Amino acid sequence: WWNLSPRRERTQKSATLTMKVSASFISAGPGVASMASALLWATSSTNAFLAPSSSTHSFGARSTPVASSSPSSIASRASSSSCILPRPNSRNDLHERTRSSIQTSTSLYSSSSPSSPISSPTAEDECDVLVLGSGPAARAIATLLSSPNAVDAAATSSPPLDVLLADSNYDRRWIPNYGVWQDEWLSIRDLFFSFGHSLDDDDCIDRTWSKTDCYFGGSFDIPAEERMRLDRAYCRIDRDGLRRCLSPENDEGGKARYRVLRARHVSKATSINIYSPAGSLVHDDEGSTILLQSKPFSSGEDRGKEPATTTRVRAKLIIDCTGHESRLVLKDDRDSAPPPGYQIAYGMLAKLNEDSIPDKTRCGPYDKDAMTLFDYRTDHFPPDSLEASKAETAPTFMYVMPLNDNRVFFEETSLVARPAVSFRECKDRCRTRLEYLGITVEDIEEEEYCYIPMGGPLPARDQRVVGFGGAAAMVHPSTGYHLCRAMMGAGAVARAVREELASSSKSKAEYNPDRAAARAYDAIWTPDNIAQRNFAVFGGEFLMKQRVRGLRGFFDGFFKLPLPLWGGFLAGWPGLPNNERHETWSARLVFGLTFVSKLPLPVALDMLAAIVGYSISEGLALPQSVTPLLGLPEGYEYK
Repeated sequence: WWNLSPRRERTQKSATLTMKVSASFISAGPGVASMASALLWATSSTNAFLAPSSSTHSFGARSTPVASSSPSSIASRASSSSCILPRPNSRNDLHERTRSSIQTSTSLYSSSSPSSPISSPTAEDECDVLVLGSGPAARAIATLLSSPNAVDAAATSSPPLDVLLADSNYDRRWIPNYGVWQDEWLSIRDLFFSFGHSLDDDDCIDRTWSKTDCYFGGSFDIPAEERMRLDRAYCRIDRDGLRRCLSPENDEGGKARYRVLRARHVSKATSINIYSPAGSLVHDDEGSTILLQSKPFSSGEDRGKEPATTTRVRAKLIIDCTGHESRLVLKDDRDSAPPPGYQIAYGMLAKLNEDSIPDKTRCGPYDKDAMTLFDYRTDHFPPDSLEASKAETAPTFMYVMPLNDNRVFFEETSLVARPAVSFRECKDRCRTRLEYLGITVEDIEEEEYCYIPMGGPLPARDQRVVGFGGAAAMVHPSTGYHLCRAMMGAGAVARAVREELASSSKSKAEYNPDRAAARAYDAIWTPDNIAQRNFAVFGGEFLMKQRVRGLRGFFDGFFKLPLPLWGGFLAGWPGLPNNERHETWSARLVFGLTFVSKLPLPVALDMLAAIVGYSISEGLALPQSVTPLLGLPEGYEYK
């Protein structure tokens, strides 16, 4: 088991360590962040190639240990363990069979770079919209901005834009395993079709389960073996297929029409619309000018032969999709929202040894014809043990996607916590759970380390760089769902930007980039949407404070609600199915009262106390979301 963490994983962890540590300084303010960034990046060239015996990832104020990479430690643990997972014959053999990856909020698709010398521009480019990043959010918004047609509510169409997408990591494969509700995916498909862009299920969906299972037994007289079955279909996205569908026609055989530049920005916001190094990003009355730097060759025969090249790009608008820890999009320091919580998960795509299993329709207790969304049971730990105590106070659950034959994706997940649960803890618990359930892993095709900030403040107002996706805090603050929210949100932003640029062109009026950026932000975060998010932020804060007993009672009551009520809360975004059940203060009030009535009495009383305490400590955000008397939150309208 411990040998299933190749050396390349250690390199990736070390390389991302500096970015995560710098996030702690960023929260302290721009000045501290600038000094910390310079210090940390000065040592990154050394750290990135070291393989220390242990390392830490910084989440907020506390560093959380990650599994030791020391070969001696690995060997000692492997020899003392009685686990039934495979041990490869050699580390070299392991490298051939296992791919390890890390998903971080700074993103595997980031187009930012550390402070480094900028060469004089050797090329020039110009576009209507520059999109930074190349993950799902970036490719979705670039696809819709450049699509052949977009019809608005008034049945008028806006012309496509010249869109340039820039990311030095553009060719990197997407890492996460994306799961979506089928009805939400269908709404996304319809949206993209309205822009003249098709997302065929054959290309984008890997598998669909008609049933979704949950296990909340072990508390409130719910038997541990009791299964809750949800009559709602769930899908696994074919990440490679979706990536192709959101890629340009001349690249990867895609259908999109944007252009690609394999380069990254080198700027860092020090205050609103001011960046360092000086001159790397400048705004004026007609748009923005930014310097983008390509990667030099770093391997093979061409290593060191070709230096990084710099391209000066002129754009009417810049959209930053580089992730939660964007270097260009600042958070609103006037926002009273609590700091983010963190979803941490260890996942693996495994091949199971089922030679001694008579019933091939199941893997342990899990039905292969169903997707298991939650398994919050802890009976795999010895009673009164240290492990059981930790699982009670810092809960994790198992998430299971049976694929084909004996291939299954397992993921042990901490839903949301502050400070974060460590990757190592999730990996240990995954191993222990599978052992207890008698599930024998024959081979591991890939591993996933997932780190998702949830909640936290929204972007600062009056910024000329438009944050989108994680950079705009679009992740659901209670659940961590993001893909469908970002893809649906891309439609509203694309329409607003296309209409703004088209209207100035048709009327021959002077283009106003400040108004264009404000309209884009307002398309993401309307006052109504901010109010709905504030309601969900409280949900995330409440979940963070629960022990496993409270979480079992919470979700057992949650999924006993009518599907439109719980489905709308999980969606949490305009345009997604059932969201109308949460878009108004009255709808949220009805949801809250109905929900409390479904909860076990101790959990209901705890929630009522939390509502009072949160309203006192955090101000008007929660009361404002469930009453008309306090008005709506401040939006991003252009003034």
